[in-house]
Amino acid sequence: MVVIRLARGGAKKRPFFNIVAADSRNRRDGRFIERVGYYNPIASGAEKSLVVNTERLAYWEQNGAQLSPTVARLVKQAAKAAA
Repeated sequence: MVVIRLARGGAKKRPFFNIVAADSRNRRDGRFIERVGYYNPIASGAEKSLVVNTERLAYWEQNGAQLSPTVARLVKQAAKAAA
């Protein structure tokens, strides 16, 4: 099954997450199919903390991909901010 989830990057104490479409059997930071966006929880100033390609996200959801609870929350948050 394809799942859209966060893959952690960044340094120690400086998290950065890629939002990726990946096979659910792969490791969290392992191989993925496509990068759909990113989330930077410690963004400051003019930096964007959340970027999501909504077209690709909709494509994956249409083809049966499941959102992880955290990604679902972030997407909902991004939609609220855009409106």
